[in-house]
Amino acid sequence: MPIIGSIIKTAIELRSKIPLKKQSKLVPIKQQQKVLKKLLRKAQMTSFGETYKFSEILKSKDIITAFRQNVPVYDYNSIFSNWWYRTINGESYVCWPGQVKYFALSSGTSEASSKYIPVTNDMIKAIKRTSIRQIFSLAKYDFPNEFFEKGILMLGGSTHLNYNGTYYEGDLSGITASNIPFWFQHHYKPGKRISKERDWLTKLEEIVIKAPEWDIGVIVGVPAWLQILLEKIIERYNLKTIHDIWPNLSIFVHGGVAFSPYIKSFEKLLAKPLIYIETYLASEGFIAYQSRPNTDSMELVLDNGIFFEFIPFNDKNFDSENNLVKNPETLTIEEIEEGKEYAILLSTCAGAWRYLIGDTIRITYKQRNEIKITGRTKHFLNLCGEHLSQENMNRAIEMLEHDLDVDVREFTVAGIRYGSMFAHKWYLGSDNNIDPEIAKRKIDEYLKKLNDDYRVERIEAIKEVLVEVLPLNVFYNWMRKMGKEGSQNKFPRVLKNDQFKQWEDYIKEYKLSNNL
Repeated sequence: MPIIGSIIKTAIELRSKIPLKKQSKLVPIKQQQKVLKKLLRKAQMTSFGETYKFSEILKSKDIITAFRQNVPVYDYNSIFSNWWYRTINGESYVCWPGQVKYFALSSGTSEASSKYIPVTNDMIKAIKRTSIRQIFSLAKYDFPNEFFEKGILMLGGSTHLNYNGTYYEGDLSGITASNIPFWFQHHYKPGKRISKERDWLTKLEEIVIKAPEWDIGVIVGVPAWLQILLEKIIERYNLKTIHDIWPNLSIFVHGGVAFSPYIKSFEKLLAKPLIYIETYLASEGFIAYQSRPNTDSMELVLDNGIFFEFIPFNDKNFDSENNLVKNPETLTIEEIEEGKEYAILLSTCAGAWRYLIGDTIRITYKQRNEIKITGRTKHFLNLCGEHLSQENMNRAIEMLEHDLDVDVREFTVAGIRYGSMFAHKWYLGSDNNIDPEIAKRKIDEYLKKLNDDYRVERIEAIKEVLVEVLPLNVFYNWMRKMGKEGSQNKFPRVLKNDQFKQWEDYIKEYKLSNNL
């Protein structure tokens, strides 16, 4: 009899019925006011807090307005060059009290190099609190007692962090996994030893070897790398599906990248449907999570160490290269509108202040504070006013997979000059036989239906759509070459400038070496 599972399930059900705190009963803007006040109060004696007079802001009748008027908007380059570099050098009380012990190395899809994001003890605690809330949300799903005894496979970065004299650095997944509570360790796979492995291919191989010993109920990770792992397990043990070895696998918790391009090929590895639960856990904090069944949206976490601002994602606030203009319009949780698209600013308990995280979201259900990630500010194509979003691209690929009955697990797009005008160049990663001309015609048709601006610009400015189909391994080998293999790393959906040149050079080398 699954006694332990019954106890855990009962505890989750009871806890889910208890309000997290009185604050949870407050309206969203009141929650956010309390968070901001707490952040300002704690950071007022830091260099940042003294520079921008946090103590004076706290005396204001309207601290949100005073905060927005006194503190400038930062992106990564500006906040790092002005403030965060001091914390890397071991200085305390720069943007947050105390000394920063951890730095998360972001995946860096929009930049050639990884970013160093400070992770404070307060942020680790906040991430744990939100993680527990997400576990409590499982009470809304009708799982049997036995399910709560199953293993949870978390495919993340190495927990063996690099120490640089004053701080540790690594993937956020590695930082958080190295700080998991003792009561969770029984469920946590692949376990401490394998989790410390730094070589990605070695880690995958060791998980494949151990797979028959585990009874996995939940898998957690980035879709592309988890799919590779499941394929390796199926191949190694000559299985039909992953359920032949993990019959109780029921949930896939994913995040960091849109799942839609992967779902068709992913579900071929299953004998029965999974419940897909999306999370929005960035290097800067745990922003949102899917809190209920029968939705593909995520609920913003408004009362746990993050103050949100929202910048309307339009030509007024972003230039043609999608760079943020000076003094952009910013809105609070109270002021945003359902159905509209915004870039997110964060102020956090890790010392990020009015920080442009680089993601764009759409408000899907304002009453529940639910959102969907639509892309990256830098992963929009806007050469001539087409405003092509990552969401548009993902949907077009999903439609192509359905119409042609093919799997396209990776893709990327670049905007290029074409004579005196422009073209969009698509690279599709697939091991299926796809006719580039057919793919080109269909992608163009889909995007004209999905995006009115694109349809208009295709008449005059965007003179051509180009498609090249490449084996899937070409994409993963490039990631390996760029030092971005595995864990939280994602292939960039839009390539620009130096990154596009590097990709083009790599493709030329690939073709020469393969006599193509």
